[in-house]
Amino acid sequence: MPEPRRSVRALARRWWPLAVAVPLGAAAGAGYAVVAHPSYAASSYVVVVPNNPGENSTAVNFAQAYGRLAGQPQVLIGAAAETGHSVTELAGLVRGTTSPDAPMIEITGTGARGEDAVKNADAVAKSLIAFGNVSSKETGVRLVPLAAAAEPDAPASPSASLDTAVGAAAGVLLGSLVMLTRRKGAPAGAAAALPAQAEPAQAAAPAPAAATAPETAAKAKPAEPAAVAR
Repeated sequence: MPEPRRSVRALARRWWPLAVAVPLGAAAGAGYAVVAHPSYAASSYVVVVPNNPGENSTAVNFAQAYGRLAGQPQVLIGAAAETGHSVTELAGLVRGTTSPDAPMIEITGTGARGEDAVKNADAVAKSLIAFGNVSSKETGVRLVPLAAAAEPDAPASPSASLDTAVGAAAGVLLGSLVMLTRRKGAPAGAAAALPAQAEPAQAAAPAPAAATAPETAAKAKPAEPAAVAR
């Protein structure tokens, strides 16, 4: 067999799990992007302002605290009626994120339509502002709306390119696991073949004994009497 063809066949035997798993994973990711329901996202922004100028660090700390409260029932209960969702449903549709060096809170709302995402984000932002300003005298800060949510032009998910890449990455992982499993099983198969190769050698072992049979007969022959000297 020509050397190039032999090398190609050896590579195919070694790498076929990856060659099969990666295209299948990419196809599965692309298929999910086609059949999945679209989800839109919109963000509303709130700023925490100190009552006394110069206390910016205090405003940043309270912004992080209020950002964690954005998805809690005490804040969502004020926005549930406006959005038409229950508190539990709304908790899965919004999230709050903050910056470590700026007193700003981003409220991101999601929905099956762009206008639903905008409504969820703005309603929770208004509810958070009302909740925080109730205790403004005690905290020394107040919450102010910075920017309302804008209706998105395209869905945030699914993303065909991202889902295809994730599927291909899953295929790489699965193919690599199959290859590792095959490599671990190879030494056991080679060891199992050793006894089968040893049996013919053991069967051929008595041959030297047959070759020494004439020598044994020669040793068993009685010795002739020595000639008597005259």
